[in-house]
Amino acid sequence: MRDAVPFEAHGAWQPAPDRPDPVERVLAGNAGRQERLIPLRMQRMAESPFAFLRGSATVMAWDLAKSPSIGHNVIIDGDAHINNFGLFRTPRQDVVFDLNDFDERSSVRGNGI
Repeated sequence: MRDAVPFEAHGAWQPAPDRPDPVERVLAGNAGRQERLIPLRMQRMAESPFAFLRGSATVMAWDLAKSPSIGHNVIIDGDAHINNFGLFRTPRQDVVFDLNDFDERSSVRGNGI
């Protein structure tokens, strides 16, 4: 699979010609959120480029969906780092190992990374 999509295939990213406006995608993502918290979200995202990218999984997902792919479908959890994994008790008292932080999630096809 790596022969079909080498790492170098990801090095020359250019926005797709039909790429939607990132700000419009973020604003559309506010649909269904608690209205009183939207200004706080926007304020936090405006603090730095990193904060914007952290709160804009929808922009990243759209861009990744257009990148070279080996054909694997994945779910991206923007907070899937080691501190957000843990052992949890289910309602039936079973212990499971899982993620515990679901800020944003976007489904995209795999991008070969």
